[in-house]
Amino acid sequence: MIAADQSSSAGNAPDIANGLYTISVEMQEGKRGRATGVVVLCDGRIMGGDSHFYYTGAYTCKNGKWRGETINHQHAEAPGINLAFGGRDVPCGFTGTYSHGEAEIDATALVGKTSVMFRAWLVLRQPI
Repeated sequence: MIAADQSSSAGNAPDIANGLYTISVEMQEGKRGRATGVVVLCDGRIMGGDSHFYYTGAYTCKNGKWRGETINHQHAEAPGINLAFGGRDVPCGFTGTYSHGEAEIDATALVGKTSVMFRAWLVLRQPI
């Protein structure tokens, strides 16, 4: 991988920076729901979470585009709230773009037999 703050000699975009990111998630296609949390991206690995879920996975990146997969696991109950991923380990796949410490993804989660679409935005807060 190319260091996050360098470009390759071929003029390609630098790889996504290893570091701690904040993440904002918004459900799509008429679904209601939002979440904010933190994510660590490090050499192709994803680790993060929010107030109800943690997620782990992997990604690849090249030329300003990235893709990956995560598994979301619920770690806390939400009394009185119907969580879209509640009580399940939910696989998610995503594609997106990144540039200068920011990234955006479009993702699909498979909740039982239902596909749930969402979009997320990441902002680098601390490089590692």
